[in-house]
Amino acid sequence: MKSLYLIWKVCTYHFYRWKRNKRVVVSFLLAGILSFLLTEKIMNFSFEKGTVIQIVEPFVWSFGDGTSVLLVSLILILLFADMPLLDGSVPYALIRTNARIWTLGQMLYLTLSSFLYILYIFVITTLLCCKNAFIGNQWSDTAELLSYTDYSKVLSIPATLKTAQMSRPYECMMTIFILMLLYILISVFVMQYIIIKKGKTAGVIGIFMFHLVGFLLKSDFISGILGLKDKYKFIAVILRGWISPLSHVTFPMHNFGYDNLPRLRDSYLIFGGAILLLLIMIIHAMRRYNFMFIGAEKQEGI
Repeated sequence: MKSLYLIWKVCTYHFYRWKRNKRVVVSFLLAGILSFLLTEKIMNFSFEKGTVIQIVEPFVWSFGDGTSVLLVSLILILLFADMPLLDGSVPYALIRTNARIWTLGQMLYLTLSSFLYILYIFVITTLLCCKNAFIGNQWSDTAELLSYTDYSKVLSIPATLKTAQMSRPYECMMTIFILMLLYILISVFVMQYIIIKKGKTAGVIGIFMFHLVGFLLKSDFISGILGLKDKYKFIAVILRGWISPLSHVTFPMHNFGYDNLPRLRDSYLIFGGAILLLLIMIIHAMRRYNFMFIGAEKQEGI
């Protein structure tokens, strides 16, 4: 119990550092602006057609696509730019705890921060549409127009027929929320591990490369370069669905019973396994990290 208490204290210490932190304010402000821009197109279409919208649909249509999740993840780089906290005061905190507790406390902070960040985005998208929305667990006429016509392509709104046919709004929203959280945690943990091993500059470059590779694998970029014929493009889509992290976070890129794409449980297992592996790697790296005590020489292997 004492270990859990210390982990929680480390976590709350990091939240305390949010007070009057301009970087935190800017991060949430940018997330709010992004949510507004993505939701605005859906609401304008709804008003134009004179239809109402289900209250969670703006979140589903805006963030059921990997590209939107990628943009959200890039903003998080700013929020977590000072993580992991490795300044000269940390070794003195480790005297009262140990490297494992300190690391787990920081990872708990990253997890809760990411959860609050996504929850904030969800609340923003919900508030923006609440005046023209209903709360029933069924797709709206707006969703049907976007899913069954070409309006979604014209307006660049990622509303798909597959999503509308294979799910209900609230179940779909919860699934997208969880997938977003898992993807963001993987990206954040990757950045933390690289920072511990190679420094902050390498960490930022590494996470940008992680997102870039995921984006290129998700898109038709590689298929276009290789000049694949139509009969091979279907195979390429299946491979992208399994290989690209951004495909795993895209709700329509899952198998609902009639193709070879990963099922939702497959994505959960892959994301969960990757997060657990990264957590173990981070704890091991922190044990071997060389801290600099203020006014002293480097201390080996905390």
